[in-house]
Amino acid sequence: MRLILLGPPGAGKGTQAQRLVKLYDIPQLSTGDMLRAAVQEGTEVGRRAKAVMDAGELVSDDIVNQIVSDRLDQADCQNGFILDGYPRTLAQADCVEEMLAEKEMPLDAVVELRVDDDALIDRVSGRFTCASCGAVYHDTQKPPQTEGVCDVCGSTEFKRRADDNAETMRTRLRAYYKETAPLVGYYHAKGLLRPVDGMGEIDEVTAAVQSVLDD
Repeated sequence: MRLILLGPPGAGKGTQAQRLVKLYDIPQLSTGDMLRAAVQEGTEVGRRAKAVMDAGELVSDDIVNQIVSDRLDQADCQNGFILDGYPRTLAQADCVEEMLAEKEMPLDAVVELRVDDDALIDRVSGRFTCASCGAVYHDTQKPPQTEGVCDVCGSTEFKRRADDNAETMRTRLRAYYKETAPLVGYYHAKGLLRPVDGMGEIDEVTAAVQSVLDD
């Protein structure tokens, strides 16, 4: 199973990717993780990426594409993979298509998690986690059973991500619709798009994703 996950920030791509890893026994390929691994391993492209990052610059598509290509050549990708967060632009999508064609690894599907913007902003801006065990809560949708006490480990320490606020979320959504949303039409035209309602409970979304993939 060779997949791409699409959807705006906060739509739950990472959570669903982790579940698909277990369901289909394929690796999740996150560009951030792949980039850090290449730098840590000291590969040729990893050294190029490190030099760019050390200079405070953005890593180019050429470098990212090479890192993705090298990762796809590893043995655990031969039975499939999940690309999470990449490609982000039409130019990157063209590069990925050429890369996969050369490797004879055509995509099976592109899963788009569809969400309501206002609900998504509320979901993200109300989110907080236990500082001890990482359990996730929400101000209104999923508060701790006892106020100020984690249901899982009993800790009284909680934290919020600095970017989990409405203003930042709206900025991220604008960037998504400008740069990444055109990929929805791109993959629809290729017959690969599989839209899924991403606003349900996590288990419901997972079941919906599995259903469209099994079909």
